[in-house]
Amino acid sequence: MHMMCMMHMPCMMHVVSFGENEGDHVEDSTSAAHSGRIVGVLAVAGIVAALMQTLVVPLIGELPRLLHTSASNASWTVTATLLAGAVATPVIGRLGDLYGKRRMLLVCSVPLIAGSVVCALAGSVIPMIVGRGLQGVGMGMVPLGISALRELLPPQRLGSAIALISSSMGIGGALGLPVAAAVAENASWRALFWGSAALSALVAVLIWKLVPPTPAQASGRFDLVGALGLGTGLVCLLLGVSKGADWGWTSGTTLGLLAAALLVLMVWGWWELRSGDPLVDLRVTARPQVLLTNAASVVVGFAMYAQALIVPQLLQLPEATGYGLGQSMLAAGLWMAPSGLMMMAVSPLGARLSAARGPKVTLCAGSLVIALGYGSSTVLMGSAWGLMIVTCICSVGVALAYGTMPALIMSAVPPSETAAANGFNTLMRSIGTAVSAAVVGVVLAQMTTTLGGYTLPSEDGFRAGMLIGCGVAFLAALITLAIPVRPAASASRQVAPAEPKAASLT
Repeated sequence: MHMMCMMHMPCMMHVVSFGENEGDHVEDSTSAAHSGRIVGVLAVAGIVAALMQTLVVPLIGELPRLLHTSASNASWTVTATLLAGAVATPVIGRLGDLYGKRRMLLVCSVPLIAGSVVCALAGSVIPMIVGRGLQGVGMGMVPLGISALRELLPPQRLGSAIALISSSMGIGGALGLPVAAAVAENASWRALFWGSAALSALVAVLIWKLVPPTPAQASGRFDLVGALGLGTGLVCLLLGVSKGADWGWTSGTTLGLLAAALLVLMVWGWWELRSGDPLVDLRVTARPQVLLTNAASVVVGFAMYAQALIVPQLLQLPEATGYGLGQSMLAAGLWMAPSGLMMMAVSPLGARLSAARGPKVTLCAGSLVIALGYGSSTVLMGSAWGLMIVTCICSVGVALAYGTMPALIMSAVPPSETAAANGFNTLMRSIGTAVSAAVVGVVLAQMTTTLGGYTLPSEDGFRAGMLIGCGVAFLAALITLAIPVRPAASASRQVAPAEPKAASLT
């Protein structure tokens, strides 16, 4: 009897062991599916928020007539979104740390919906500008979503998820142009905004249903003085940079705004260093890894946006210029759409490279790929196919670079400052794009040619803009090389606090 029991014991142990493994497998599969839904919802939220940036681009030429205003006033429909997004993003990030990221994601959906409805009903330029500003506030969804991943996902899924959601800004921007152009050409312009309102409402429902609650990670009070100071300084800075070409770079208005920005931001920095609960912890921001990553973000933002300004113009300028390709707005958008798909496809590869070699290597590689894309324009600029290849190469580099910045930031800041630090990093990218628009605008305005009585940017101007983008991308790579390497164990300890929360939610 004893021998028979001993003979059967391994079999029984095997059965028990098999049952436990099978249960673990089912649990892992459920956890993976749950994580996948969270990542999918947050990626869609980021893409919808990014769509708002390019929504009015096909309408820019028609807005003065549609809104009974001047071209300069109509341009504020773009500027308002930039300003509102830049000011709101770091503020929303801090509120996410204080009150929970899921809650603030739902709060961000409100101005997206409201702004879209206001724009759809607008009959003059003022309501349109107000609505576009509200849409810009919704851009805070992207850094909030990235920060929420640290609490909602197990560490092994964090890298690829961060890369995908970081790329959603570029994906939404690239896909938004052809979609908006198609709707504008085949339906009422108001349909663009009703559609964006419906998408925003859908995102809010998906977040409500599928994203678990996230607890507050920080304590203390909200720094209202710091928020007002940062907002004032940023408005002065970005307004001076984005409107300097229209007002004149030596005009009193431009110089006054830039001087006010410098003064206000210096006083803001002094306040933040003295505050017990700062909006942005400048001491953490001054850590070499955070500081240099933010510096690289400014430069990569510049490099990313330069080609986005140049390529659409080359595609749409008349063939009579000798270098323009005579494409419609819709066709130009379709030629650029594959770049967004490339970002979506490459972001998981960037996560794997970061896991194998570290995010610093991926950021450097991404910067070099962007430089390669700009360099390839020297031989590919003469055809629509060539320009599509240029934008795809640049987008591969942007996907690699954008996917690593949040990882570098989050591994260097405490969990209580994750959203605020990511919001500040997103702000750095926005400053880079604003400076890029100003610099490229000056280059194209200075290097011109005349055709049929119209002054147009010259081919040499476009080539110069591309070479500037190439040089700036190389500069981003050099900055990246100076980022101190953190040991893998230290980085994992920074992410470790998210693990119990992820387990409890699944």
